[in-house]
Amino acid sequence: MSHVVYKIVQHDGGWAYRAGGTFSETFASHDKAKAAARRAAGEQRVAGDTHGIVYEDANGQWREELADGRDRPWTEVEG
Repeated sequence: MSHVVYKIVQHDGGWAYRAGGTFSETFASHDKAKAAARRAAGEQRVAGDTHGIVYEDANGQWREELADGRDRPWTEVEG
């Protein structure tokens, strides 16, 4: 199981959350950014359907895999 941390940070004149190096939109307050991060973290934990997926890897090879909809990350919010 993977681990995703949503960290509340100052960003672009306001507050945002950052996960895996990617920033959310900017919020006017720390509390609003934290609430949005909690929603996003909660949505990541929700199981979905199992589907076959096809993608191109870094070497240009096409891959087919079965993505288990129950394999959800452990998430947390910091800050």
